[in-house]
Amino acid sequence: MWSYAMFYGMGLRYEIINLSNQKADKNRPHIFISNHTSIMDIMLMCILCSKHPVCFVGKKELVKIPIFGTIYKRICVMVDRSSARSRADVYRRCAEKMEEGNSIVIFPEGGVPDDTSIILDEFKDGAFTLSSKHQSPIAIYTFIGLKEIFPFDNTKGHPGKVKVYFNGILEPSTSPKGLKTEAFEEIKKTLLERSI
Repeated sequence: MWSYAMFYGMGLRYEIINLSNQKADKNRPHIFISNHTSIMDIMLMCILCSKHPVCFVGKKELVKIPIFGTIYKRICVMVDRSSARSRADVYRRCAEKMEEGNSIVIFPEGGVPDDTSIILDEFKDGAFTLSSKHQSPIAIYTFIGLKEIFPFDNTKGHPGKVKVYFNGILEPSTSPKGLKTEAFEEIKKTLLERSI
Protein backbone atom coordinates (compact mmCIF):
# COMPACT_ATOMS: atom_id res chain seq x y z
CA MET A 1 0.00 0.00 0.00
CA TRP A 2 2.85 2.34 0.90
CA SER A 3 4.55 1.71 -2.46
CA TYR A 4 1.36 2.30 -4.47
CA ALA A 5 0.68 5.53 -2.53
CA MET A 6 4.24 6.82 -3.02
CA PHE A 7 4.60 5.83 -6.66
CA TYR A 8 1.21 6.96 -7.96
CA GLY A 9 0.96 9.88 -5.51
CA MET A 10 4.13 11.39 -6.99
CA GLY A 11 2.60 11.34 -10.46
CA LEU A 12 4.47 8.26 -11.67
CA ARG A 13 3.01 5.56 -13.88
CA TYR A 14 4.48 2.51 -15.57
CA GLU A 15 3.97 0.44 -18.68
CA ILE A 16 5.12 -3.18 -18.64
CA ILE A 17 6.37 -4.92 -21.76
CA ASN A 18 6.97 -8.67 -21.57
CA LEU A 19 9.93 -9.65 -23.75
CA SER A 20 9.46 -13.34 -22.95
CA ASN A 21 6.60 -15.81 -22.71
CA GLN A 22 7.44 -16.47 -19.07
CA LYS A 23 6.02 -15.26 -15.80
CA ALA A 24 7.08 -15.75 -12.21
CA ASP A 25 5.36 -18.59 -10.34
CA LYS A 26 3.80 -17.00 -7.25
CA ASN A 27 4.10 -20.32 -5.38
CA ARG A 28 7.88 -20.44 -5.71
CA PRO A 29 10.43 -18.02 -4.19
CA HIS A 30 12.31 -16.05 -6.83
CA ILE A 31 15.16 -13.59 -6.84
CA PHE A 32 13.96 -10.43 -8.58
CA ILE A 33 16.60 -8.15 -10.08
CA SER A 34 16.71 -4.97 -12.16
CA ASN A 35 18.99 -2.09 -13.01
CA HIS A 36 19.09 0.58 -10.29
CA THR A 37 18.54 4.20 -11.31
CA SER A 38 16.37 5.87 -8.67
CA ILE A 39 15.08 5.53 -5.11
CA MET A 40 11.67 4.90 -6.72
CA ASP A 41 13.00 1.58 -8.07
CA ILE A 42 12.15 0.16 -4.65
CA MET A 43 8.52 1.25 -4.80
CA LEU A 44 8.19 0.07 -8.40
CA MET A 45 9.62 -3.35 -7.55
CA CYS A 46 7.15 -3.68 -4.64
CA ILE A 47 4.30 -3.00 -7.08
CA LEU A 48 5.62 -5.42 -9.70
CA CYS A 49 6.06 -8.16 -7.08
CA SER A 50 2.73 -7.56 -5.32
CA LYS A 51 1.72 -11.23 -5.71
CA HIS A 52 4.96 -12.36 -4.05
CA PRO A 53 5.91 -11.69 -0.44
CA VAL A 54 9.27 -9.98 -0.91
CA CYS A 55 12.26 -8.98 1.12
CA PHE A 56 14.86 -6.54 -0.20
CA VAL A 57 18.61 -6.65 0.25
CA GLY A 58 19.75 -3.08 0.76
CA LYS A 59 22.38 -0.71 2.07
CA LYS A 60 22.31 0.01 5.80
CA GLU A 61 22.89 3.75 5.13
CA LEU A 62 19.35 4.18 3.69
CA VAL A 63 17.86 3.63 7.16
CA LYS A 64 18.87 7.24 7.92
CA ILE A 65 16.37 8.69 5.40
CA PRO A 66 13.37 10.14 7.34
CA ILE A 67 10.08 8.15 7.06
CA PHE A 68 11.44 6.00 4.21
CA GLY A 69 14.08 4.56 6.56
CA THR A 70 11.47 3.33 9.04
CA ILE A 71 9.63 1.33 6.38
CA TYR A 72 12.87 0.25 4.72
CA LYS A 73 13.98 -1.44 7.96
CA ARG A 74 10.83 -3.57 7.94
CA ILE A 75 11.18 -4.89 4.39
CA CYS A 76 14.96 -5.29 4.16
CA VAL A 77 17.85 -7.54 4.95
CA MET A 78 20.35 -4.76 5.51
CA VAL A 79 24.01 -5.01 4.65
CA ASP A 80 26.90 -2.90 5.87
CA ARG A 81 29.23 -2.99 2.86
CA SER A 82 32.22 -1.95 4.97
CA SER A 83 31.88 -5.12 7.06
CA ALA A 84 32.90 -8.51 5.60
CA ARG A 85 30.94 -10.20 8.37
CA SER A 86 27.74 -8.31 7.49
CA ARG A 87 28.18 -9.13 3.78
CA ALA A 88 28.66 -12.84 4.55
CA ASP A 89 25.68 -12.90 6.92
CA VAL A 90 23.32 -11.67 4.18
CA TYR A 91 23.26 -15.15 2.61
CA ARG A 92 22.11 -16.77 5.85
CA ARG A 93 19.41 -14.18 6.49
CA CYS A 94 18.15 -14.35 2.89
CA ALA A 95 18.03 -18.16 3.09
CA GLU A 96 15.88 -17.87 6.21
CA LYS A 97 13.53 -15.46 4.43
CA MET A 98 13.26 -17.79 1.44
CA GLU A 99 12.49 -20.76 3.68
CA GLU A 100 9.59 -18.69 5.04
CA GLY A 101 8.31 -18.36 1.45
CA ASN A 102 9.64 -14.89 0.67
CA SER A 103 11.15 -13.89 -2.64
CA ILE A 104 14.25 -11.69 -2.55
CA VAL A 105 14.75 -8.41 -4.42
CA ILE A 106 18.33 -7.37 -5.14
CA PHE A 107 19.64 -4.55 -7.31
CA PRO A 108 22.87 -6.27 -8.42
CA GLU A 109 24.69 -3.04 -9.25
CA GLY A 110 24.80 -2.53 -5.49
CA GLY A 111 23.65 1.07 -5.76
CA VAL A 112 23.08 3.82 -8.28
CA PRO A 113 26.26 4.68 -10.23
CA ASP A 114 27.72 8.09 -9.32
CA ASP A 115 28.73 8.57 -12.94
CA THR A 116 25.43 9.24 -14.74
CA SER A 117 27.03 8.42 -18.11
CA ILE A 118 27.31 4.75 -17.13
CA ILE A 119 24.54 2.72 -18.74
CA LEU A 120 24.89 -0.23 -16.37
CA ASP A 121 27.39 -0.63 -13.55
CA GLU A 122 29.24 -3.87 -12.87
CA PHE A 123 27.11 -6.48 -11.05
CA LYS A 124 27.98 -7.80 -7.60
CA ASP A 125 27.85 -11.59 -7.01
CA GLY A 126 25.16 -11.77 -4.29
CA ALA A 127 21.98 -12.42 -6.28
CA PHE A 128 23.63 -15.06 -8.44
CA THR A 129 25.35 -16.90 -5.60
CA LEU A 130 22.04 -16.96 -3.74
CA SER A 131 20.21 -18.30 -6.81
CA SER A 132 22.77 -21.04 -7.39
CA LYS A 133 22.99 -22.01 -3.71
CA HIS A 134 19.23 -22.26 -3.17
CA GLN A 135 18.18 -23.25 -6.71
CA SER A 136 15.93 -20.19 -6.98
CA PRO A 137 15.07 -18.72 -10.40
CA ILE A 138 16.05 -15.15 -11.21
CA ALA A 139 13.32 -12.89 -12.65
CA ILE A 140 14.88 -10.02 -14.63
CA TYR A 141 13.40 -6.55 -15.15
CA THR A 142 14.83 -3.54 -16.94
CA PHE A 143 13.63 -0.05 -15.94
CA ILE A 144 13.89 2.74 -18.51
CA GLY A 145 13.07 6.40 -17.86
CA LEU A 146 13.09 6.48 -14.06
CA LYS A 147 16.62 7.93 -13.95
CA GLU A 148 15.36 11.03 -15.80
CA ILE A 149 11.91 11.24 -14.15
CA PHE A 150 13.02 10.79 -10.54
CA PRO A 151 16.82 10.95 -10.19
CA PHE A 152 18.72 10.86 -6.90
CA ASP A 153 19.35 14.61 -7.33
CA ASN A 154 16.76 16.19 -4.98
CA THR A 155 16.53 19.34 -7.10
CA LYS A 156 15.16 17.47 -10.13
CA GLY A 157 12.20 15.24 -10.88
CA HIS A 158 8.80 15.36 -12.54
CA PRO A 159 5.73 13.13 -13.12
CA GLY A 160 5.96 10.67 -15.97
CA LYS A 161 5.67 7.12 -17.26
CA VAL A 162 8.36 4.49 -16.76
CA LYS A 163 8.91 1.67 -19.24
CA VAL A 164 9.36 -1.68 -17.50
CA TYR A 165 10.67 -4.58 -19.59
CA PHE A 166 10.31 -8.09 -18.22
CA ASN A 167 13.27 -9.93 -19.70
CA GLY A 168 12.27 -13.35 -18.44
CA ILE A 169 13.47 -15.92 -15.95
CA LEU A 170 16.88 -17.53 -15.58
CA GLU A 171 16.91 -20.98 -14.02
CA PRO A 172 19.97 -21.65 -11.84
CA SER A 173 21.33 -24.30 -14.20
CA THR A 174 24.73 -22.67 -14.62
CA SER A 175 27.42 -21.26 -12.32
CA PRO A 176 26.88 -17.99 -10.41
CA LYS A 177 29.39 -16.36 -12.79
CA GLY A 178 27.41 -17.62 -15.81
CA LEU A 179 24.13 -16.35 -14.33
CA LYS A 180 25.69 -12.96 -13.61
CA THR A 181 27.04 -12.59 -17.15
CA GLU A 182 23.75 -13.65 -18.74
CA ALA A 183 21.65 -11.30 -16.57
CA PHE A 184 24.02 -8.37 -17.13
CA GLU A 185 24.01 -8.85 -20.91
CA GLU A 186 20.21 -9.17 -20.97
CA ILE A 187 19.63 -5.89 -19.10
CA LYS A 188 22.39 -4.04 -20.97
CA LYS A 189 21.01 -5.16 -24.34
CA THR A 190 17.51 -3.93 -23.39
CA LEU A 191 18.88 -0.57 -22.20
CA LEU A 192 20.86 -0.08 -25.41
CA GLU A 193 18.04 -1.16 -27.74
CA ARG A 194 15.04 0.41 -25.99
CA SER A 195 16.36 3.68 -24.50
CA ILE A 196 15.38 6.79 -26.43
